[in-house]
Amino acid sequence: MAERVIKLPDVGEGIAEAELVEWHVKVGDVVREDAVLGAVMTDKATVEIPSPAEGRVIWLAGSVGDVLAIGSDFVRLEVDGKSAPATEAVKLASSAASASAKKSDHAASAPRVPASDPPNARRTEPSAALLRHASDRPLAAPAVRLRAREAGVDLRQIRGTGPAGRVTHDDLDAHFARGGIGTTATPYPAQTAVTDIKIVGLRRKIAEKMSIASSRIPHITYIEEVDVTALEDLRAKLNSQKQPGRPKLTLLPFLMRAMVRAITGLPHLNAHFDDEVGIVHQHAGVHIGIATQTPTGLVVPVVRHAEARDLWNCAAEVARIAEAARNGSATRDELTGSTITITSLGALGGLATTPIINHPEVAIVGVNRIAIRPHWDGAVFVPRQMMNLSSSFDHRVIDGFDAAQFVQRIKTQLETPAMIFIDA
Repeated sequence: MAERVIKLPDVGEGIAEAELVEWHVKVGDVVREDAVLGAVMTDKATVEIPSPAEGRVIWLAGSVGDVLAIGSDFVRLEVDGKSAPATEAVKLASSAASASAKKSDHAASAPRVPASDPPNARRTEPSAALLRHASDRPLAAPAVRLRAREAGVDLRQIRGTGPAGRVTHDDLDAHFARGGIGTTATPYPAQTAVTDIKIVGLRRKIAEKMSIASSRIPHITYIEEVDVTALEDLRAKLNSQKQPGRPKLTLLPFLMRAMVRAITGLPHLNAHFDDEVGIVHQHAGVHIGIATQTPTGLVVPVVRHAEARDLWNCAAEVARIAEAARNGSATRDELTGSTITITSLGALGGLATTPIINHPEVAIVGVNRIAIRPHWDGAVFVPRQMMNLSSSFDHRVIDGFDAAQFVQRIKTQLETPAMIFIDA
């Protein structure tokens, strides 16, 4: 028996060293010629190092993560004393390294065939049966293995045209071009169908309006946490004692009344901005749009003159126009003319949203889900019913300071709901 030293080969990138990233063998293993010993990584590629001979592994160069010099000892084998030189560097064709380095480069370039390949190995049609023994591990770069694995292709089916029979991207391409398919069994078959759906009707109108709002309005979104424990207690009590004929109160009428009072001191929040002529139209009447999901899409019916409605009247009007929007009976006047909008996803409202302003308005208030959260009262954590308000503003005409003032005024009233009913 004799010892044969396998050197770390030049991987063809003009580099002096490479990082050891994987061993495929361990000391004591018997390897066959062309079996993969390990893999090293450079800045551009991961390259597998094949064995040039058959033998038993008696020494390895280091541990995964070590940086090895090109040309240094990589593996030592105990081999038949009649077979081969004591020291040999593995010969890697540069094309093999580059193939594993850049899959995208491969896709854009013409097929590459190493000059040393025998002509009859370049596009030989493989049979359906495995070309290699079930225990064989075909030579291939990690990128090729990944691509084959994702496509469900057994590399043993493919005749490699690279050095020492290495399977390349070109070989995979040829396999697919011949109609080759993956054979790896999987309960999750890939779906490649694409269905084209033309956007028409209300969906198209919504898309156009959202595009205008998003492209023309520079949004600033302000999110604030609100403690609605007292408000929810009041709401439950009012609903339990409501007079016959009065609607059930949700959060919306309270928010509408809080917005009306907040707008009183900040009238430029209740406005339209005509950006073509550079004029902001402030409205004395507060016409609140209620973004409503309907079977045909999102529409915004309007509660007109919210400033002139009390809590129960706001609740009744919201219920009426929302139902009209859902059943398709809302008139054009009931679906236009809002000066500020509320949007809410109800129980699906999440922690925060980024509402899109209802053009040409300058503000929109988004309601997020109410949840019980721990609140520090200065001594202990106590459970409170908390909700986030996500509000967006047209930053061309609304400064962040005014936006924050507006939301804080709403927050104050919702956290102290008695203020909603008291004239300042």
